[in-house]
This record gives sequence, structure tokens and C-alpha cells, in this order.
Amino acid sequence: MERRAKFYDQSGKLSHKADNCSPVKIAADKGYLELTTLARDSYPGKRLNKAELSGIKSIGYWNIRDLQSWGLDWHTNEGIEICYLESGDLTFFLGDEKFSLEPNHMTITRPWISHKLGNPHVEMCKLHWLILDVAVRHPHQEWSWPEWVILNPKDLEKLTIYFRQNEQPVWKASHELKDCFVKIGKVIREAGEKEYESKLRILINALLIALLEHFQEGKIKLNEELIESRRTVKLFLKSLEVRFHEPWTLPDMAAFCKLGTTRFTQYCVELSNCTPMVFINKIRLNEASKRLNDLPAASATEIAYHCGFSSTQYFTTVFKRHFGKTPQAYRKEKVERFKAKS
Repeated sequence: MERRAKFYDQSGKLSHKADNCSPVKIAADKGYLELTTLARDSYPGKRLNKAELSGIKSIGYWNIRDLQSWGLDWHTNEGIEICYLESGDLTFFLGDEKFSLEPNHMTITRPWISHKLGNPHVEMCKLHWLILDVAVRHPHQEWSWPEWVILNPKDLEKLTIYFRQNEQPVWKASHELKDCFVKIGKVIREAGEKEYESKLRILINALLIALLEHFQEGKIKLNEELIESRRTVKLFLKSLEVRFHEPWTLPDMAAFCKLGTTRFTQYCVELSNCTPMVFINKIRLNEASKRLNDLPAASATEIAYHCGFSSTQYFTTVFKRHFGKTPQAYRKEKVERFKAKS
């Protein structure tokens, strides 16, 4: 399962990097689908100028009329992503859940929610989306909307609460929401011939108002636990199951979660009953033990570095402390047991 890689922003602070949707770009370049989008950064589509629609990472649609040989593997986005399926069907995975989307279905994912499309390939469909960066990467952070979002403060606060305290991933869209997405697609399709920014500002605001009304009519349940710092740490610790090989330090982990080291450590101990470095070393050691068994051609040194240990000496020390024997002795014992059984 692929996850976002670590990277450092211009201020030198540890931050996130989103999936670049390269399979979509490749398919569009080869003419396998119609891709009508405005985008910035690594997202495919016609480039948005720096001053245009601040916060928008990608907006538009794809229209697929032929069988495809690609899918969007597990990924996250830099903002809140709202998708609307106008026609066709599409398989959507989120965590352990699988959804078979039908026309008029809408999905909403937050920056910390990993998801994928296709089973394994995307189906023939017309899919609209909006990825809007509201300056958050974790559940506990306060949202900051672009200045061109003109909902009054009270309505914007309500909308933000609905987004933050409810994470229902799939919705049935209202007629108003469908109308907004279709009109947005039309404006983008004509972007090369007509001015589009003012129209899109109006339509996106209308979309947000329609979402607010949709949420209110749905009488959804809110859960304040979804926006706690503790949950941010819990999600991060879960991600270490596939990111254990990265050179994490305690300050790195805390900075990634946008928390101080003391508070981050407190949450980690509460959730796992051990300190952050003990937690990640436990994952690394379990992975190393599997590789010692399954990869006889790999040396203990290679395995140590692949699992994220900075030195073979440290790897040997913590391995012996955990398993009661050195990596070499552990591997030899496993081999002898296998031969004895054979």
C-alpha cells in the first residue's frame, strides 16, 4: 500500500506530499479518456495561475468511454476532496470498506483518509471532483478557507463542523449538488475560450451552500472525537506499519503530527503503552525477523537498513534485547528448525 512520502516545505518544516494522480495523466495523454481539469502543483490538467482560485488543487472531471487498464491506488490528497459520479459505475475503497458507486453518488474524503479507485481498474464513468486545500493535514487542526469563499461566518462555521465531525464517505447527492458539478464542468470545458474565474467562484460557493443544506437535511450525527489530537497520533501510528523504514526521530514524528514532542509522546504512551521510538522499533524488529526468515540471500546489514535502523550495531543490540539472540543466531535457529521438520 503506497502512502505519501515525507518532504520538507520552504520553511524547513516536515509536511505532507500528496499523490500526483500520474495514472490519470498518462491515460489522458494517450487518449484513453477525456480529462477536463484546472489544477496546480502535481495534479494533472490545465495550469491555474498563482492568483487564481487560491486553495484549489484540482477541479474538473474525467469521462471514460472505453475499458481501462489502470486504477488509482491508495492515496491521499492535500485538501478535502468532493467527488460526484454523474454516469457509469466506479469501485471506491476506503480503509477496509468497499463501495460500489452508482450515478448520483458523491464521496467526501479528508487529507488524512487514504482511498483508492478501481477494482483494480477504473470502470467506464464520468466523475467530477473538487480538491480544496483548507490548510489542514490532520484531524485536530483548525480549517482555513480561501478568502473568496463568501458564506457568512455562521454558515461557514456550521459547514466546517459538519466536515470535521462527521466522516461518512459516501452520500446520495441532491439535485442542487449535481447541477453545480455539471455547470462547473461546462465552465472548465470552455475555459480556453471564456473567462472562468468569477463563474467558478460563484459555482463553488453555490456548491458549498448546497452541501451545507444537504448535511442539515440529512440530520447527521457529529462526533467530537474525530477532531482530537489523540486521533491524529493514532492515525500516524497506524501509518508506521508501512512507513517504518523512513528515518523517523521523535522530533520528526511530533512535527509531522503538528504537535510538541511532550504531547505527542503522551498520546503515544496512552495508545500503545510505550514511547514512540520503542513503538517504531517494535514494528521494525518484527519486519526484520520476517525478512531474516524469508530472504536468505539478504545480509543482516541489508535487512537492518531496509527496516529503518541507522546502524547494524544498534540493530543487533535491540534485536538481541527483544528476541534474546543476535540476528545471525535467530536466522540460523530458524533454518535448523526448518531442516529438522523436513
